[in-house]
Formats: sequence, C-alpha cells, structure tokens
Amino acid sequence: MKNFSCRTLFAGFCLVVSMVFGTGLAQAQDYPNRPIRMIVPFPAGGGVDTAARIFAQPLSERLGKPIVLENKPGAAGNIGSSLATQEKPDGYTLLQGSAAPHGINPHIYRNPGFDPIKDFTFIAHVYSAPSFLVVPTNSPFKTAQELVDYAKANPGKLNYGTSGIGSGQHMWVSLFMYAAGFEATHVPYKGTSPMETALIAEQLDFSVDLPTCLPFIQSGKMRVLGVASKVRNAAMPDVPTLDELGIPGVYSSTYYGILGPANMPKDIVDRLNKEVNAILQTDEIRARLAKMGVESGSGTPEEFKAFAEEDLKRYGVLLNRIGVEKID
Repeated sequence: MKNFSCRTLFAGFCLVVSMVFGTGLAQAQDYPNRPIRMIVPFPAGGGVDTAARIFAQPLSERLGKPIVLENKPGAAGNIGSSLATQEKPDGYTLLQGSAAPHGINPHIYRNPGFDPIKDFTFIAHVYSAPSFLVVPTNSPFKTAQELVDYAKANPGKLNYGTSGIGSGQHMWVSLFMYAAGFEATHVPYKGTSPMETALIAEQLDFSVDLPTCLPFIQSGKMRVLGVASKVRNAAMPDVPTLDELGIPGVYSSTYYGILGPANMPKDIVDRLNKEVNAILQTDEIRARLAKMGVESGSGTPEEFKAFAEEDLKRYGVLLNRIGVEKID
C-alpha cells in the first residue's frame, strides 16, 4: 500500500510538472495571439519615441499582430518605466528602454520607482546614438570655442535646454560644461521634441542634442558646433569631435532597446530578440540607421543586459565626478 501511494504521488507530481511546462511551451508557441502594448516613457517626437516607431511596424509585421505604442512621459522616463514593471511578464507589455531610466536615473533620483536591472527583462539592443553640440541658426556662436569663451566671460548668462532634469541630455550638457569649465542656466523640458522646438525658436542658447536634431541641422534650422563622441559621425563627417576642438572627454552616447517586466518566459524573449536582430539586418533599416548617424545594436538578451549593467556603472563614475545633486 505504501509503495502504491508513493508511485501514485510521483505520477501525480510528474503530471503537474508536465502540465506546467506544457502550458508554458504552448503559450510560447502561440505567442503572440493578441495585440502587444509597448510603453514609451517619453513624449512623442523625441529619441526614445523615434526608436519605438522605427521598430514597432516591422516587428508587428514579423509577429503578425499589432504593436500599440503608448507614450507615458514624466520624470525623465521613470513614470513609464515604473508602469512597465507592474505588468504581467507575458510578452504582451513591452517597454522602449534607453540610457536615461536604466543608466542615469538610478544615480540621480533617490527613488526612481524601480531597480534598473532586476525589475526588467532585457530583450534586444536596437541601436546607440551619439549627441551633437547645437545652437540656433542665428546664434552669434560659430564655433564651440566662441560659445565657451562667452560663457566664461559672462557666468550664468547663457541658458541650455534638455529633455528633463536627470535626463541623458542634462548629464551630457553637465559633462560638456564641466570639461569646458563654465556654467549656464538649465531649462528643462518634458522631452526632446519640445526642447528642440524652443532651441529653433531661439529661446535657448545651446544644447547637447540627440541625432533627432540632424534633420533640423540639414534644413538649416540649427547649427552644429561639434559631435560628442570619440570619432566623427558617419552622417556628418565634416563635423569635428569636441576632442578635436580642445574640449576632451565629452562622450555622450545613449542606447535604445526593447525590454519587458522581469521574469518573461525565455522562449518569448528569444523569439522577440531573433525578430529584432533580423529587422536590423534588413536593407531598409540599415539605411535608415546610417542616415540617422547611429550605431546598430543586435546581440543576445544576455549581451544586452551586460551592456546595460556596464552603462549603469559608467554613468555612476561620471556623475560622481561632475557632482550632480540627487533629486527627490
């Protein structure tokens, strides 16, 4: 009787395990069977929103289901990113991630509302983008050195715009001013797009902006003074780096990638990663990214997570060096 009970118990256990794993496999094979929601934690028109819109349509076509973008801006990406952590990790809520909430904000905000690594599943790195030192078209500053010389002679008279307190742009301008040895007045906006509108309207003196500014530069609505990277940008090879201009060490690059809530099923993560990497190899996307002056991502989910962890450490060192104050 005892042996029979043990055999019965073991058989029951195997049945339960089979049902659990079988259900998970069936879900993964059936994924997706309804529309997917992608949270964009910044306003429309900015760098994060642009990344989401570039990949949402081709990814939707490959998956066979709509991907619905929802802009949830606020607190330099913290609000939308925090919302994503509260969703079921079933692959039907994704997040357009970037360096601000996952690399910068944890060092800036006392309580961003999430752990930048542990509370997320890292799915696919789509691309990384450098930044450009820009001024309005009618600015009196024709070179970076002219801007720096004026700012030093007139402390606090110039102002600069960013996509928000604690945002990537805020950090990049802070690094630029630290390296150049001057201070200016910060004017934060609720995203890159409204900041760019203000710069074009000459309400701001300068910014260190994302590649979303390239169309404005090319159309003559902004003037570029330098690129904040170690090498010149392929989209604008005639623009010198800030290193070349005598302002060394200003390397401002932000990454964009697709994330989800923590503990997403591996099969679903691998499927999404595979599809994104395939999209990155298409002629259309390769040409579009080259025109934008950004560097294609790709790689495994594990490589993307390691990249994000390293970026988090990098900003920790940077922010400690320039002494940016914590935000409540």
